[in-house]
Amino acid sequence: MQIEKFSYDNKIVKYFAIATIFWGIIGMLVGIIIATLMFYPNLHGDWHAGWNSFGRLRPLHTNAVIFAFVGNMIFAGVYYSMQRLLKARMFNDSLSWIHFWGWQLIIVSAVITLPMGFTSSKEYAELEWPIDIAIALIWVVFGINMIGTILKRRERHMYVAIWFYLASFVTVTVLHVVNSFELPVDLFKSYSWYAGVQDALVQWWYGHNAVAFFLTTPFLGLMYYFLPKAANRPVYSYKLSIVHFWSLIFIYIWAGPHHLLYTALPDWAQSLGTVFSIMLIAPSWGGMLNGLLTLRGAWDRVREEPVLKFMVVAVTAYGMSTFEGPMLSLKNFNAVAHYTDYIIAHVHVGALGWNGFLTFGVLYWMIPKMWNTKLYSTKLANFHFWIGSLGIVFYALPLYASFFVQSLMWKQFTADGILAYPNFLETVTQIVPMYILRAFGGTLFWIGSLVMVYNLMKTAAAGKFVANEEAEAPALEQKVITGGHWHSVLERQPIRFTIYALIAILIGGIIEMVPTFLIKSNIPTIAAVKPYTPLELEGRDIYIREGCVSCHSQMIRPFRWETERYGEYSKAGEYVYDHPFLWGSKRTGPDLHREGGKYPDSWHYYHMYDPTSTSQGSLMPRYPWLYENYYDQSKTPNKISAMRTLGVPYEEGFEDQVVENMQKQADKIVAQLKVENIETDPNLDIIALISYLQRLGTDIKVQETTSAQ
Repeated sequence: MQIEKFSYDNKIVKYFAIATIFWGIIGMLVGIIIATLMFYPNLHGDWHAGWNSFGRLRPLHTNAVIFAFVGNMIFAGVYYSMQRLLKARMFNDSLSWIHFWGWQLIIVSAVITLPMGFTSSKEYAELEWPIDIAIALIWVVFGINMIGTILKRRERHMYVAIWFYLASFVTVTVLHVVNSFELPVDLFKSYSWYAGVQDALVQWWYGHNAVAFFLTTPFLGLMYYFLPKAANRPVYSYKLSIVHFWSLIFIYIWAGPHHLLYTALPDWAQSLGTVFSIMLIAPSWGGMLNGLLTLRGAWDRVREEPVLKFMVVAVTAYGMSTFEGPMLSLKNFNAVAHYTDYIIAHVHVGALGWNGFLTFGVLYWMIPKMWNTKLYSTKLANFHFWIGSLGIVFYALPLYASFFVQSLMWKQFTADGILAYPNFLETVTQIVPMYILRAFGGTLFWIGSLVMVYNLMKTAAAGKFVANEEAEAPALEQKVITGGHWHSVLERQPIRFTIYALIAILIGGIIEMVPTFLIKSNIPTIAAVKPYTPLELEGRDIYIREGCVSCHSQMIRPFRWETERYGEYSKAGEYVYDHPFLWGSKRTGPDLHREGGKYPDSWHYYHMYDPTSTSQGSLMPRYPWLYENYYDQSKTPNKISAMRTLGVPYEEGFEDQVVENMQKQADKIVAQLKVENIETDPNLDIIALISYLQRLGTDIKVQETTSAQ
């Protein structure tokens, strides 16, 4: 048997690990800032500018944590584990470095563009079209490097971790490409190819499965490699890992519509999302049990070794999150939980507990290995574990309490049958103490991460980094080996394995989306619904730029407590010209779908400049830059042309009338403001935004409602 000598590339792992830590600290700090803005909106004082507002920083936080912190950890873990599982150096060192620097450039682009307001508004996919293309290219580079390594492996069978890496690669590729279909207007602006209900379905098919196949399946691969290594024990059950893998990737892709229950999405699609979400608990908990039972016989070490502590809590948090997901997909529970802080708590149990703690455990195990030394301080690592755990508790529990307050107050009626709390602001001020505790918990978690940084730096200083770790293994025999367990045979055929995984994840998406796009009865039209005027379109783009959708929904569900508060429930046909949809997923402020005509223009003018002037005690931030910045009329004709390409029925040649049309509508708003002694310029951002807000929900006749402000 021929023994071949080679080396593992630890340098690329080192760089991805450093990037993980660096971006993690930044992403968490931004999270603390926006958590503080939730109860102290004037945190910035006179330094309050557009780029540092909540609406622009919120997508920066989510992108930094998901794609910079977690993403870099995925790549560090994959590059470390894959080489050792396959007994081969990565396929191409140059591709590894193109991947690393390309990914960091994408992150830097997000750090620059999101605070500037360049956003598509799609959750977890806010980056504009040039960056979307860059993401696709760098992701393909990663895939080529990974599959190339598998093809040149010296280990015949692919271990379970490799299965999850492959499924993650092919699924994220499909998700990103389909969800990112958009029509560019200029370098920093595009419109989603899909509209309204269809856009919502595609977005949450992507959004839910971005959580599934970026935040979950790659980390399950890391769990299957690093947990047994840290425990020095084999995985509990090979058969359970097979069931876990195939059932998880097949079922997960169907569950996206559970984010859209009781919305304008067709009922059959909602039901499919619910059914498969409930089924999802079985494979998810199968994976959790496979991880925890791997520690059988090693529980005494868990009490002593911080690496195992982090991993045990991470896997437990994974189990809790994957219990909450199916529970939230039950319509009776979703009816009261959706739009509340329960969703934020649920997401962060996964982000902080599952992704965060598993990342910490892997780093504490991997860094000493690569620097050929021992961890500098077990005591500091244990301190990190306990302060991080307290951070999760102080973060999540107040938000669960906040959910009970919100859901009960929103739906409470008096004995006379009227809303007990018609003023939405009353429900916000009641939960301020919970928001303070949430920020405190996030700060504890961040402090623990800083302790880890110090501990790992001291660890590296005490050792010597091994850039190219020498190894040897028998060459892979080229002869075909037949027989054995069916899955064992499949593990020897990586291309076929990848194709089967691709088929498994495509089935659900095709069945859910094709009827929604091809059968017109799924999206009934309403003759009264007309396209936005040019000024309203500009106002809508400003609304998107400022991230208003982070706090305000535009989807009134068919519940009495919603229709009494906001007005007639929302219809699918009202959104046919919305590129992108703006239904929202959280209500920190009231729903705005029936905002049009509810208040005079002057109310919006004062409200956006100083919310407390119209709503005493409001926690909404100020937007003074809207009264200084001018919308660019020269770009509006291109926007109208783009919308026509997307199917919005603007007349041919309407572009030539755009500026005049905008000026007339703006002058009318300015004239109305002047009646109330407000002198202003018709070309300011605030005028366009007012025009959009006054249009919302006015296409169809709605009933009189109690004020929601």
